[in-house]
Amino acid sequence: MIRIYLVLLLIVIAFYALRTFQKASPAFVARIIRILTFSFIGVVFIYLGATGRLNGLFALAGIAVAFAVRMLPVLLRYAPHLHRLWLEFTASKQQSSGRQGDRASPKGAMTKEEAYEVLGLKPGAPEQDIIAAHRKLMQKIHPDRGGSDYLAAKINLAKKILLNK
Repeated sequence: MIRIYLVLLLIVIAFYALRTFQKASPAFVARIIRILTFSFIGVVFIYLGATGRLNGLFALAGIAVAFAVRMLPVLLRYAPHLHRLWLEFTASKQQSSGRQGDRASPKGAMTKEEAYEVLGLKPGAPEQDIIAAHRKLMQKIHPDRGGSDYLAAKINLAKKILLNK
């Protein structure tokens, strides 16, 4: 019988909390949610510590750290490509919001300057340097070798633009 009263009490509290959140500012709601989240995490830690089940949580944390350490060389290897993708993402985001970025090009188009930048060459590079840079990049990030289809398409487009083919 007491459980029914507790459930009803929780329902009433939840109802009034939702009504209060609907009328409150988003900053206040975010602050309350952050406080509740950290409080919940603290209560879970106290409960797991009191019941002697904290060992499993530490084991999961150890697995996560080991996985992160194993993934670090891979992330560092692809860091320049990830940085370039991030810059393209932010440029396209600025372009879609109405602000024209200084390096953004129309959707689907690539300027010669961008093509030289993609291949890592200086403007005016000779044809054999363009072909060599294309080949070198494609060997590194070809989709058949675990690379990205998107990056491979960008590299091919850069070569096509610079060689006018």
